Amino acid sequence: MVTINDVAKVAGVSIATVSRVIHNKGKVGDVCRARVKKIIEELAYRPNSNARALASKTSNTIGVVTPNLSMSFFASLASGVEKGARENGFKLLMANSLYETESELNAIESLRENNCKAIILHSEYSDENTLIKLAGEIPGLVLINRYVPEIANRCVWLDNLSGSQVAAKHLLNTGHKSFAVVTSIYQNRDPGCRVEGIKTTLGKNRIKLPLKNIEEATPNIEGGEQAVKALLAKGCKFDALLAYNDVMAIGAIHALFDAGLRVPEDVSVIGFDDLPIGIACRPRLTTMHYPVQEMALYATNLAIKLSESTEATATVSKQTHLFIADLVIRDSVKERTC
Repeated sequence: MVTINDVAKVAGVSIATVSRVIHNKGKVGDVCRARVKKIIEELAYRPNSNARALASKTSNTIGVVTPNLSMSFFASLASGVEKGARENGFKLLMANSLYETESELNAIESLRENNCKAIILHSEYSDENTLIKLAGEIPGLVLINRYVPEIANRCVWLDNLSGSQVAAKHLLNTGHKSFAVVTSIYQNRDPGCRVEGIKTTLGKNRIKLPLKNIEEATPNIEGGEQAVKALLAKGCKFDALLAYNDVMAIGAIHALFDAGLRVPEDVSVIGFDDLPIGIACRPRLTTMHYPVQEMALYATNLAIKLSESTEATATVSKQTHLFIADLVIRDSVKERTC
C-alpha cells in the first residue's frame, strides 16, 4: 500500500509538504503543489482516514454496539444509526455484544482503537458504574434504550412502563376480562417494566393477573410458541394475551392455532415493537410502535454533537431524550361483547 512517505520520497519533499497539499493548508508553491498532486495521482495514493483522525484529534467514524444485529429489532436500530451517519458524512462500524458483558466491553474497546469518539451503545448488562466511567472516557458515548440518571444527557430511552399500560388499557377498552402475558426470560430492564405496567393497569380496573398466567421464554418466535404451550398446559384461561415483542406474539399465535384457538375470535393478541413482520403475519398484528429507528437517528446526531465539542455537553445536559410508544391497531384484537 502506498504511504505518504512514498509520495514525499518520489516528490523530493517533506512529509509535511505532502500533508499541506492533501489538506490544502499552509504555504506551498504552485509548481511544487502541482508536482505533488501529479505524483499522488500516479501512485494512486489514498490518505489514511485513521491517520488523519489521529493527527487532527477528530474522527469521522461512528460506532454502534448491539446484542445481536441479526435480530430484526437491532437491525432496525443499526439502520437508524446508518442513516444518521450518512447524513453527517460519517463512516459506520458495527459490533455485536452477544448478550455478554465481556463481549460488550471488548466491542467498545475495539471501536475506541479505531478512533471512534462517537459510539451508540445498546447495553444490556453492563452495570451503571461501568457505563458512567465509559461516558467520562468517550466524548460521544450515547446509550440507547437505557436510562442512567447520572448520565441522563447521554441516554435515549423508551418509556416501557407507559407503553405496556396503553396496550393493557386497549384490551380492557375492547371488553377483555382475563389476561395472560408471555415475556422475555432475559433479566434486563424492559421485560420487568412492561409486566409492571400491565399489572398496574389491570389492578386499577380490579382485574388480577395470576402469577401462573405470566410465562417467560426466549424472546423469539420459538419462545412465544413455548410460552403459550406452557400456559395452556397449566390450564390457564385467558381471552387476551400480551407479548413482550412482536416475534413472541407471532409465535404465540402459532401455538394458539395449533391448540384449536382462533385469533382474535377466541384470544386477542397484542405485540410490542411494530416490526415489519407484524404486517406480514395473519391476522395482522396489533402492536405498540417502538420508534427504534427514530431513536437511533436521534442518538446518532446527539453522539456526534457531544463528540465534536465540550460545549455541547453543557448544552444538552438538561435535555430529556425520552420517547413514547404508540398503539398500532390492526386485526389481532377483537372487541368483546358482554
